[in-house]
Amino acid sequence: MTTTSPRPAAPAAARLRPSDLAALASTGLRTRKLRAGLSALGIAIGVAAIVAVLGLAASSSAALLAQIQALGTNLLTVTNGQALSGETAELPVAAPGMIARLPGVTAVQDTGTVGGVSVYKSPLIPSIETSGLSVEAATLGLPAVAGTSLAQGRFLNAATAREPVAVLGAVTAQLLGIDRIRPGMRIWAGGQWFYVTGILNPAVLAPQIDSAVLIGFPAAEKYLHFDGNPSEIYVRTVNTQAATTRVDNLLGYQASPANPDQVTVSQPSSALTAQADAKGALDTLFLGLGAIALLVGAIGVANIMVISVLERRSEIGLRRALGATHGQIRAQFLAEAILLSLAGGAAGVIAGAAATAAYAHAKGWAIVIPPDAWAGGLAAAVVIGALAGLLPAIRAARLSPTQALWSI
Repeated sequence: MTTTSPRPAAPAAARLRPSDLAALASTGLRTRKLRAGLSALGIAIGVAAIVAVLGLAASSSAALLAQIQALGTNLLTVTNGQALSGETAELPVAAPGMIARLPGVTAVQDTGTVGGVSVYKSPLIPSIETSGLSVEAATLGLPAVAGTSLAQGRFLNAATAREPVAVLGAVTAQLLGIDRIRPGMRIWAGGQWFYVTGILNPAVLAPQIDSAVLIGFPAAEKYLHFDGNPSEIYVRTVNTQAATTRVDNLLGYQASPANPDQVTVSQPSSALTAQADAKGALDTLFLGLGAIALLVGAIGVANIMVISVLERRSEIGLRRALGATHGQIRAQFLAEAILLSLAGGAAGVIAGAAATAAYAHAKGWAIVIPPDAWAGGLAAAVVIGALAGLLPAIRAARLSPTQALWSI
């Protein structure tokens, strides 16, 4: 009786370690550097756009909030509202003094709009070219309370507030073409000359001052027939939220006890914070453009992987004949697609961060790149690579050794 020896079992397919898979994927990309680079470019552009938009938005908001914090959130403004007739109401002349008596108020300064007065650099300029500038009577401590300071020269004092002397807001100086204070410098306002003694820095919390020519209350009454009524009152409170809220609730009644509903009270820092939040609407547009670039990049990755499968049929057949499984072939091509997208994503993160840093540095902002910007960009690149390479990887895995080797 003859005995037959058992057939040897087929050798188990060797398992691909992550390092082996990475080496295989990188080899496939290194052999086609130019094509791989161009395909990764779409991913890089999309990720760079996303990182730059989120980074610039965060840097801008951080700079604005830091500026608001430095200037103080304890500034309240009181302006004249509308009367029942629809006309602009008037604040009482005694309103600033009455507000100063409120508990929690530390400083009060005010301005009054001088109506019917236009400002020109020279009387030879046509009267219609007013540039939208206004003349405001101002009290002597206005810059400190309104959160601004002098860029050049001197502000009004007890003597110059009675004479034809003016201080220019930051925008006013630019529109009039005045970049520095020179001895004897004058502007034409209300049919007469006013000497310029100072230029203010931009007033973040009181932008209406930027486009104004500031003169003293006595000079406005003497030379421009101003009635003396304030139009805007700047109120500083004890620097706590509770104190500011308490004063805010009383300002209307204190400024105009007879007509508190004709008084408008606002907190400039709150308005600026809301303005920073509203910038997100524009950011969404650029994020959409970044998403489109990512989509284009995904199509490019899918295209190069399909072409790669067609060109490498012999390689696939040889590996299958040597024992590579369907899963290993699928994993190899899927890893190539993910590695390609990840390389593009990393380049995009670097480019977006560099663009954010350069722009923020030029603006003098703190450089802020949120973690969700770069992490989200890399995650999006990996997901896009996986989705773009899935179908080509499945197609490669389905090739039988005889089909693949037929192309040799």
